[in-house]
Amino acid sequence: MSNAYDTIVVGGGVMGAAAALGLARGGMRVVLCEARGLGMGASGVNAGTLSMQTKRIPLTPYAIRGYTMWKAGGDAVGFRETGSLCVAYTQREADVLNRQMTARRDAGAPIELITEGAARAKEPNLRPGLLAASYCAADGYANASLTGAWYRRQLAEAGGELREHAPAVRIEPDGPEIVVQTTHGALRARRVLIATGAWMKAMSEALGMPLPMRVRVNTVSVTERMPIVIRAVVTHASGLLSLKQAANGTLLIGGAWQGRGEAATFRGEVVPANLVANLRLAQYVLPKLAQAQLVRSWTGFEGQTPDFVPLAGLLPGTGNIYVLGCVRSGYTIGPYIGKLMADLMLGREPELPLFDPARFFGEKAPSTT
Repeated sequence: MSNAYDTIVVGGGVMGAAAALGLARGGMRVVLCEARGLGMGASGVNAGTLSMQTKRIPLTPYAIRGYTMWKAGGDAVGFRETGSLCVAYTQREADVLNRQMTARRDAGAPIELITEGAARAKEPNLRPGLLAASYCAADGYANASLTGAWYRRQLAEAGGELREHAPAVRIEPDGPEIVVQTTHGALRARRVLIATGAWMKAMSEALGMPLPMRVRVNTVSVTERMPIVIRAVVTHASGLLSLKQAANGTLLIGGAWQGRGEAATFRGEVVPANLVANLRLAQYVLPKLAQAQLVRSWTGFEGQTPDFVPLAGLLPGTGNIYVLGCVRSGYTIGPYIGKLMADLMLGREPELPLFDPARFFGEKAPSTT
């Protein structure tokens, strides 16, 4: 077996694909192996929301730059700049909204705190009685189902190799190199990047370096087509609603309400009570939803760290195993943080700091050598 690659990227979501693309463009010989098709995990089944109003404050600078990269994708990713509104109907919700949006604005997000009248002027079909609202003109959405095709085309143009439907079953350090055993044969390289999202927990455990991750099973729903009732992305101060209407008239409803299932099986299941709660909140905010029929609901697996920011860097105790991923609502930042990871692995100074996995190991970092 020859030293065929400089880097093996395991995982073909937006972060892994963006990192592989950056590495290939930087002159490395890269192969990306993905258990299913490119972009078929959380990156392909989420609601596609691109918002600075829903990001945790430490991630605001990353979201701003990630949004710019999605915008550059244009029609190829189904990008639409619609603006977004976050709404609050109780005093407690209003206090949360004002505090969080002020902090995000201070971190650089172009967010305005606006009056009820201004909010309803933008979206007259919202339920009356708003106590607070915020607006971000530079928000919108992409069509998540186009993510895989977008990166597949760019990887091919950059000379990166892609092995789809080739799950990595084992990662074995072999001296200064790494062997990734897949269902379609072994791959060898000087370094490996694990970017498998919800599946990273099991992979880190197999390496003897368990990462403290939680696996989430998020639910998304879509309605039948109906006349346009909202134009902006609408979210709720609780963080439990994301609502947008596509150009074809369908409405996408999300909010990270949890389903159930095991990531190892790739099969999730909608929890009826949580789905009903999600739909009730959506209809409360937008009463005209009562006129729409629900067409389909589905789930997607997402990894999340205890501190709600990504894993992005070298695994402690190794010199050639990197990890990337695992943050709630990581779609917006995905292209940018993938680029930063590629810069790190190419020996360049990343424009913004990454999120070192060593924070979870302290002085007890295990070693694979």
